[in-house]
Amino acid sequence: MASTGVNVLRWGALTFGVFYGFSHQQAINSRDRAAEAKAEYERKQKLIDEAKAKFVEKTQPKKGDGIITNPDDPKFDLEKYLTKVAQENP
Repeated sequence: MASTGVNVLRWGALTFGVFYGFSHQQAINSRDRAAEAKAEYERKQKLIDEAKAKFVEKTQPKKGDGIITNPDDPKFDLEKYLTKVAQENP
């Protein structure tokens, strides 16, 4: 039969192992939750950036025709503007 000291050592090792396993599992779960939250944040940030880029693309005037459409601009040419409008709306 094992002595009392050996039994105490065995039960102590078992208790230590159980507490160590519990704390280690908590650390792993915490790390995984943090990584998941970071991935979700990055996914949302990517969607926001894409939406901003599309909004800027949509709201910027198309370049290339060089026709000024602002009648308050001193370089505004009514004849060119009307020609452009007639071509766009046949």
